[in-house]
Amino acid sequence: MINKNKMPVAIGVAFVWFTTQFGGGFASGAQLYSYFVKFGIWALITPVLAQAFGAFFQWYGLRYAKRHETYDYRTFTDKFYGDFGEKARPIFSNLYELVYLFTICLAPSVAFATGGATLHALTGIPYIVCTVIIGLIIFVLTIYGTDLVRAAASTVSVVIIAGLLLVYVPNIFAQWGTISSNIGQMAAAPAPAGPAFWRCFVYAAFQLASIGLLMQHAEPFKDEKEAKKSMVYGFIVNAFIIFMCTVGLIAIVNNPDLKTAQVPTLLMVQTGVGASFLTPVISILIILGAVSTAVNMIAGVIARYVNAWNRKDASPEVSKQNLMKRTIIIAVIFTLLTFAIAQFGLIPLVNTGYGYLGYLTIIVVVVPFVVHMIMTKNGKIDAEYKKN
Repeated sequence: MINKNKMPVAIGVAFVWFTTQFGGGFASGAQLYSYFVKFGIWALITPVLAQAFGAFFQWYGLRYAKRHETYDYRTFTDKFYGDFGEKARPIFSNLYELVYLFTICLAPSVAFATGGATLHALTGIPYIVCTVIIGLIIFVLTIYGTDLVRAAASTVSVVIIAGLLLVYVPNIFAQWGTISSNIGQMAAAPAPAGPAFWRCFVYAAFQLASIGLLMQHAEPFKDEKEAKKSMVYGFIVNAFIIFMCTVGLIAIVNNPDLKTAQVPTLLMVQTGVGASFLTPVISILIILGAVSTAVNMIAGVIARYVNAWNRKDASPEVSKQNLMKRTIIIAVIFTLLTFAIAQFGLIPLVNTGYGYLGYLTIIVVVVPFVVHMIMTKNGKIDAEYKKN
């Protein structure tokens, strides 16, 4: 594993963002097709625009967390929404709690289902055993806290990026003639811009549903300037990878099987080069992507509930003594909850759930953040930090 002590915290946080966004849906290519590729020539712009949108909002949140030392999402939302007044604080803070808990149920459940199914296809091990294996991996990675999550995110990110380069680069080269021809056709008859940019906005908004989990990673920043640095790094990595993957999938944009393909990335490989070798590579990437997203999500909710539990203690010493026990309890509860959701077949509802979650996030996160930015700019909030 990459030594977190030798890696700048800003880079570690950038990798946490990458592994949070890079889930099973991203690895399979299904998410990229649904939000970007099917909207034609605009797919060369909208994925990068979505990353810029996410980086900006996450920078603002991380900077605020460092300024006010709000290092779990409930402490952050209580303080952040409290800036609008005491009546707004419980309303929006509780709404975000629901958004986050909904996301917590969805993302790890997808990890169990997609990771378990992929592991089953790769090894032949019974599906339920595969989901147990996935659950144990998630559990172990989350109970050892934020530092391990950040270090694991860095290690997993390097593995995922290397795997994506291995899958996409040779296929982009091998199918460049088809890709350039398809780009020419899309440019000659561009799809309507409105739906493409709206879908981009919904994608970016949905990703912000998990913005609260990043706040725990602001604590080791030396100062709030590192928040900006981490999101610059994160934007570079995320924008490059999502653009590369989108360009690769343009190779199959006119393939009649694309609309029904559950794993568009696999379809791209099958029409390109290295199918026999790259198929297991894709499977491993899907598992890593699903697990890394679930670990980041559950780690965030552990930080929230353990910190709330610790605040009831008589002294910091008592909290320290009970830290591991409480972490394990919360990890067990949420791991079992999401495991149960996957086993009871609720995964088919995930696509609909994510759609509604995106719209809810616009109301609960995007709009309040924009209002907060305007009020801060006008000196009505954080006046003492205005010059910063």
